[in-house]
Amino acid sequence: MPGTSTTTTSAPPRSVPPGVAKGDRRDAPEGGSTYSDAGCSAPTDGVPERALGGRGVVLSGLPDTMPAAVYRRPGVVEVEQRPVPRPGPGEVLVEVDHCGICGSDVHLLLDGWAGRPGLVAGHEYTGSVAALGPGVDGWTTGDPVVGGPSPRCGRCRRCLEGKPSQCEQQGSIVDNSDGAFAGFVLARAASLVPRPPQLTSRQAALAEPLAVALHGITRSGVAPGDSVMVVGAGPIGALSIAALVARGIGPVVAVEPGGRRQQLARDLGAAEVLHPDDLQTFPAWEPERMAEGAVHVVLECSGRKSAMEAGFNQLRRGGTLALVGAGVDQPSFDPNRFILNELSVVGSFVYDDGGFGDALALLADPSFPTDLLIEAGDVALEGISEALVGLAEGRLAGKVMVAPRRAGGPR
Repeated sequence: MPGTSTTTTSAPPRSVPPGVAKGDRRDAPEGGSTYSDAGCSAPTDGVPERALGGRGVVLSGLPDTMPAAVYRRPGVVEVEQRPVPRPGPGEVLVEVDHCGICGSDVHLLLDGWAGRPGLVAGHEYTGSVAALGPGVDGWTTGDPVVGGPSPRCGRCRRCLEGKPSQCEQQGSIVDNSDGAFAGFVLARAASLVPRPPQLTSRQAALAEPLAVALHGITRSGVAPGDSVMVVGAGPIGALSIAALVARGIGPVVAVEPGGRRQQLARDLGAAEVLHPDDLQTFPAWEPERMAEGAVHVVLECSGRKSAMEAGFNQLRRGGTLALVGAGVDQPSFDPNRFILNELSVVGSFVYDDGGFGDALALLADPSFPTDLLIEAGDVALEGISEALVGLAEGRLAGKVMVAPRRAGGPR
């Protein structure tokens, strides 16, 4: 587009699954001058609504444009200048410090789940308040914040039971607003969480994926004394291992094919690390046969069909398989094994009620291995495509942090 500078970064495309989710960018006012330092936005859920006052928009000192990493086609992300969005009623403009790359971002940007070009992804972010929309109270410009959970209705049966992830008024899980792989991001005021002063912006950006991992643990029903298997030691699996060890639950067995992630699982405290080929599976005529080393709970964090099916075969009688990782290919489970061994399979979506507070408290615990869980060094917006490939191939073991204000290439 005239007057818009772009930098293209691309990665080898992977197969695009049918029925991909579509997303497109939030409309924003036209802007003029170029801005090279920026920040962003993310998703939200379960935080009580803040009181809204009569405060007006605070926009002094904002640039007109910002850099943003824009999806064009599978594996191709372009950095371009976009207008800085202006916050509407109940909204806050956040200047992004760090934004983690989620597994869903790999699917969106590398596999093409984003659908129509123009999406700006990224939801695991930290930053500072840059501007307030009309009626926003409780925040001041400059406040350090963490992108938190989007508020649910608070009135349905599930919300009243303390299960906001199952809100009966929940709409589509596809969010068409722009995310935090950009200089600034818009967020609902009620979705933001204060960043604890003892946490850096890099550390606090782990709050969202850790809240996801904690919810998977909650959904599994695992308790001290239970044996646990975590399948997939990517970012969510690694966070699950760390959280289980921190809570004294285990022994924890990790299943992971990649060498770097296998070592990370050991460093995080996994008692045993297996390759997927080490797992036993059983034919339909042996529904009551148990695997050697069968466990009470399996947390499946990879989203792969074969991993879900293999994980199901690792359960002891009465055991639970919790599906935490999302994928496209549908698994199949032997119904006779299900019935004769009274097994359970549960899904896990987003967060516990109060999950962000629990995640931030755990991250602030000096004994929690936060730095092991994050890749060393920040990635600039121009390095997102390369990082996506590294994550998809398992070459990057920890959480990759994007810093929109970091100029230059991948590292």
